[in-house]
Formats: sequence, C-alpha cells, structure tokens
Amino acid sequence: MKLVSFSEGGQRRIGVVESDKVADLTAAGLPASMLEFLEGGAAALRAAAQALTNAPRVPLSEIKLEAPISRPPKILAVGLNYRDHVEEAGMEIPKFPMIFNKQSTSIQAPYEVFHMPRASSALDYEGELGIVIGRRCRHVSSDNASEVIAGYTVVNDVSVRDWQLRVPTFTMGKSFDTHCPIGPWITTADEIPDPHTLDIKTWVNGELRQSSNTQYLIFDCFEIIEHLSTAFTLEPGDIIATGTPGGVGITMKPPSLLKVGDVVKIEIDGIGHIENAVIDEPEDTAAIL
Repeated sequence: MKLVSFSEGGQRRIGVVESDKVADLTAAGLPASMLEFLEGGAAALRAAAQALTNAPRVPLSEIKLEAPISRPPKILAVGLNYRDHVEEAGMEIPKFPMIFNKQSTSIQAPYEVFHMPRASSALDYEGELGIVIGRRCRHVSSDNASEVIAGYTVVNDVSVRDWQLRVPTFTMGKSFDTHCPIGPWITTADEIPDPHTLDIKTWVNGELRQSSNTQYLIFDCFEIIEHLSTAFTLEPGDIIATGTPGGVGITMKPPSLLKVGDVVKIEIDGIGHIENAVIDEPEDTAAIL
C-alpha cells in the first residue's frame, strides 16, 4: 500500500493511493493521523486492507498531499553513507554510522516550497531513502530489522552548509524550518522486499545531479536500525534518512548551491517522487507565535 496523508476542505485525513484516486481510510473509520495509525501496528495495516473494500474514493487531483507524518517523534539521519559522497567530500570511510538528527519542525510536504534562510545562502539538496519505523523497539538485530519497518519514503535532507560545517555537530545546519521535505507517501514494506536495490535520482531544474542505487549504501538499512536501537528506543513514525549519494551542489566544481526559484526533484524506485521549489524565507516567520 501507498499510505498518504492528505487534506481536503480544510480537513486532514489518511488514505491509500490507488492509481489516480485515494481511498479515504479516515472516512472508513480509521484515524485521521498517520502517526496514530502507525502506532496501531500490524492490526492497523490489516484494518486498512479490509477498509479498502468500502472506503470512499477521492480523485488525487482534488486533494492536497501533505507530509505523510507531520511531526515524527524523531528524524534521524546518516552522514557519509555512500562511498562516492565520502570521496567527493574528501573524507574517510566511516567505521560506524555517523548519526545526526533533524528537528521535527523541519518537515515539509512533498510538493511545497522550502526556504532560503535569512541566515545563509549556502543551501544544498540531498536526495535520500527514508525508513519509517512501524513498531516500538530496542536492541533490534540487523537480521530482524525488517520486522520493525512500516515502509519507506523519499527525503530531501536539505542542508545549510556553512551552519552545518562550522561546528562538529550538524543539527543546526540540518534543522531549519521546511528543510525536510518527505513523501509523497509511505510505501509499505511488503511492496519493497529489498530496500537495497532501489535507484535514487535527484534533479535540479531538470538537470540530473544525483544518480545512484541503494545497493551502494555503506551501512544498509538493517545495520542502521541495529546501530540506533542499541542506544535508544525507536518508535512508530520515526524517520531515518539513510544518507545521500554523490552529486551534491557544494562539491561541484565550481560549487552549485541552490538559488531562489530552483526546483529540486527526488525520485526513488518503488516509492515515487517529491518536488520542491526554493523561495526566500517569508517575513512572517519572525512572528512570536
């Protein structure tokens, strides 16, 4: 299934994408929140499959696709996890996964704009495969890691390079508001039998910048889950961005960072694509809410 969060008429709901329509799971009696749905685990997935028989259908053209999870409990990310990206960055192959986090307020919808921040113009893209955790878990072995994965999504790990690199920890440079577009939906794990065979591509204004395959991950999806769950509990709705391949803007010669008006499209086999334009950070972000 392709699990989607969408809004129509000011109301947010969840559904399943079927060709050019969405089966409205919320109207069929399931939760309106994807996070609440994922917390239901395998029973919720079974209920969704059963609800498809009678769930009302809504044309995709008449709804707005939202971020599949609007506020994940955690957004965890892996740095330097493709060999060609390590090489273009002039770094050494890491011995262990290099983990950082993005704040949950960085989430953005799959086709919405993201901001050129007032604080910097060193804006860059990173196309990544995202793992969506489906079960609360700790001390998960790599052999069993597939059992805790709800599905997969596309992630743009938008990066403000000067903020990222001026201190040893990446959190500030990775966590600006709007700097984690995800989607367009969650493709459930049963539709991705092997997450390590997926082509991943990134275009900027139609120019192909990144072209790789998840087979080239240094630490694969299951090893990452084993590593993270050694230290802390993973929860339903957590998103793990698995790293980006070579071809980011900062390492091009000369560097080709994003500008206002640029459009970034990221596509992964078996999942779909997200596409987001860059705009200046609006003035109203200075408001005290």
